[in-house]
Amino acid sequence: MAAGETQLYAKVSNKLKGRSTPLLLEPLLAMGFPVHTSLKALAATGRKTAEEALAWLHGHCNDPSLDDPIPQEYALFLCPTGPLLEKLQEFWRESKRQCAKNRAHEVFPHVTLCDFFTCEDQKVECLYEALKRAGDRLLGSFPMAVPLALHSSISYLGFFINGSPADVIREFAMTFATEASLLAGTAVHFWIFSQVPGHGLNLRLKNLTTASFVSHCSLQKYCTVKPCTKQLHLTLAHKFYPHHQRTLEQLARAIPLGHGCQWTAALYSRDMRFVHYQTLRALFQYQPQNADELTLSPGDYIFVDPTQQDEASEGWVIGISQRTGCRGFLPENYTDRASESDTWVKHRTYTFSLAADLNSRKDGEASSRRSGEFLSQTARSLSSIQALQATVTRKSVLVVRHGERVDQIFGKSWLQQCSTPDGKYYRPDLNFPCSLPRRSRGIKDFENDPPLSSCGIFQSRIAGDALLDSGIRISSVFASPALRCVQTAKLILEELKLEKKIKIRVEPGLFEWTKWESGKTTPTLMSLDELREANFNIDTDYRPAFPLSALMPAESYQEYVDRCTASVLQIVNTQLQDTGVILIVSHGSALDSCTRPLLGLPPRECGDFAQLVRKIPSLGMCFCEENKEEGKWELVNPPVKTLTHGANAAFNWRNWISGN
Repeated sequence: MAAGETQLYAKVSNKLKGRSTPLLLEPLLAMGFPVHTSLKALAATGRKTAEEALAWLHGHCNDPSLDDPIPQEYALFLCPTGPLLEKLQEFWRESKRQCAKNRAHEVFPHVTLCDFFTCEDQKVECLYEALKRAGDRLLGSFPMAVPLALHSSISYLGFFINGSPADVIREFAMTFATEASLLAGTAVHFWIFSQVPGHGLNLRLKNLTTASFVSHCSLQKYCTVKPCTKQLHLTLAHKFYPHHQRTLEQLARAIPLGHGCQWTAALYSRDMRFVHYQTLRALFQYQPQNADELTLSPGDYIFVDPTQQDEASEGWVIGISQRTGCRGFLPENYTDRASESDTWVKHRTYTFSLAADLNSRKDGEASSRRSGEFLSQTARSLSSIQALQATVTRKSVLVVRHGERVDQIFGKSWLQQCSTPDGKYYRPDLNFPCSLPRRSRGIKDFENDPPLSSCGIFQSRIAGDALLDSGIRISSVFASPALRCVQTAKLILEELKLEKKIKIRVEPGLFEWTKWESGKTTPTLMSLDELREANFNIDTDYRPAFPLSALMPAESYQEYVDRCTASVLQIVNTQLQDTGVILIVSHGSALDSCTRPLLGLPPRECGDFAQLVRKIPSLGMCFCEENKEEGKWELVNPPVKTLTHGANAAFNWRNWISGN
């Protein structure tokens, strides 16, 4: 850091001395991390757990800005939940499909209560307390229903909130702003502009250079939070093409506003350095070929400044990884555009609803209602609460076929096409995966246990992203031991943001009918240790219903059906504590063999079974729900639509050269 920045940072660091150590901070300090970087990690991860902060610190060990005192920016939003949110998300998807993407798609449905503001890392918990105080103070007067009036213009479409409900919401925003400013005490308000070693990246804001910036830094008495006092609105579309206005209006008028809605005040933060950058999300793994390139893992977010791409060659961009903080080149076709809010961090919420109390208010930030308000709503809300409880406790099973496999496209000789004479893997076609996991017996073991193709990886991510949009709550995941199934399960979990929270339970009983597998022996599958080494979050404590050693080659149809029946019934019956959706990732055949036992139906005739399975596409789904009232399971519509795509022929550019 420059001398001026060092002096400023010393002022900030000195303020940390002599303060009590929060519980989340203690384990990080015990591991030898400095106070300022530990606080930065906690703020960047929403102060949820020390484990998440520790993972952030490990990821940012080479971040050139790790020691810079750069605070997060925070904002408060009022967000709809429940049926209204589902209808708004449906509008989002349909408006994007019919009218292309507009600015509203960059952020989730919300009403802005406070503009973005900065807060010192050690003062973030003061914001949580301010949210709780403001919520408790206005809880009794918060409107039972928030009326939404549609407003349309040539460049804007949204719902306006008017009248006394709007006044109460504004009062809540002003109360939070006042409490936050008082509780946060003395806060540092500044922008940091630092030189990244080796790249000459000079971050600027308001035309201030690094040298002139330091003189503008100051210690101010209050953390300034500005509540929104203008027209409260929930934006549906913004900065769209004028000829799309009528279509958007028709879609908006179809949103039913009579549904009940739980409104939640949510505190989010973002990295203020990248506010005006484009956000990309990595689709594939990429290992750097040169020292100035970024490592990419699927799901990584990359910040790209469109004005600083002069150094990049065609097809490449320069970006900064959110996961590591490092800057470098990356192949643009390995990424896709992401939404602005995808990188925001949710901190704490306060829910204005009685039904939310059923879940014990997981954040622990909302206090009990005032006695009069609670009693007045109990009688008229009892039936809806009981209905909610019945929905929450209903058990469901979602069976998903894996994504496209490489041998499905390149045939049985696929391994010979991508192997060097010395047994190493290379990528002869873009639909081959970028790399293969390590196996103890070498690349040959992939011959009968093929991985997903690049398109299969993309399909799995699309399905996972759609499941995220649907609001489905996955509680546990079981997968066939085939590599393609474990890969699909991992990719779906990554899109659901659950890859670190839910472990994959490998169940050999879900494996394909072995009569359809080539060879006289069962395929050599990856061990749990090999899967863990390949960065799959596997549950090694899980005891399968059908051990891997019991798989027999060329088993009969009845043996296959019995195996699947025993496996799925044990999965369902042992998940007594899970009230969400059980995800089973297996083969096309599992959509029939793993659902009919639940539905109480006998197995199909073998010929009919084979004909049916041939028609099941990649990522095909079947969804079963338990109807406790009638004591049976039922097939219902899957939470997302089918993925359909066309064929793509191989192309050789040499055939197009004139004269050949």
